[in-house]
Amino acid sequence: MPRRTLRRIKKTGRRVPFRKGVAILPSLFTVANMFFGYYAIILSTKGRFKLAVSMVIIAGILDSLDGRIARMTNTTSDFGKELDSLSDFLSFGLAPALILYNWGFKDLGRSGWLLAFLLPVAGAMRLARFNVQVAHVDKKYFVGLPIPAAAAAAVLPLYYLPAGLPPALKAGALIYVVSLAWLMVSRIKFRSFKELDLRARRSSMLIFLVALVLILIAWDPPAVLLGIAVTYAASGPVGWVLSRYGRRRMGPREGEEEEIQPEGKPEND
Repeated sequence: MPRRTLRRIKKTGRRVPFRKGVAILPSLFTVANMFFGYYAIILSTKGRFKLAVSMVIIAGILDSLDGRIARMTNTTSDFGKELDSLSDFLSFGLAPALILYNWGFKDLGRSGWLLAFLLPVAGAMRLARFNVQVAHVDKKYFVGLPIPAAAAAAVLPLYYLPAGLPPALKAGALIYVVSLAWLMVSRIKFRSFKELDLRARRSSMLIFLVALVLILIAWDPPAVLLGIAVTYAASGPVGWVLSRYGRRRMGPREGEEEEIQPEGKPEND
């Protein structure tokens, strides 16, 4: 045993573990997330874009489960957080960019692959900012569009857009993807829904609405998931515009500005 560890044992009176293991269950979900992102890239090179998009969606489902499982089993760790960020970069940053490039951005020449590079760059910056700010921000909101939501909004349209689109439409799709990249690094807030307590009692109408959404997803998964992803991506800018417009209409709050009296005149006649 190292001398440093022995000194710590003598000082504290208890054994200090110097080697930590890895929580297997949540790490398996994270590695599976990474695998489906990697498999999506392979499928896109073969022109199987719809199946590649499905792999990205499966990766997103796994990504939403690994953290919850780690918290439920009390196995959260710094290792798991870093591994999760790396897998998210692969599945939701690099994979969507390469899927879109193979789908049609390569036909736009240098501008196609250069601007598509903004998607993984913005995703990496979004993940890095989240990791350093997670303990200092309001948990009700995400600062910037989360990378899984951006990936879903970027690739789900490929279910309906064939690869043989005219260059003008592909250029429009590229601008759309660049806009999603900008939303990831912006300061616009998006609801996180982390404050929802699934153990709390809810109205039966809410259960009915959840069942209705599940039925719609089962009826036409790509269309419903695309609608949810685009609506969520647009909710941040729309909420920001409405909040700014509301502040202007309300004017300054009471007590923010004091009335200035002209010099040389008393306040009361």
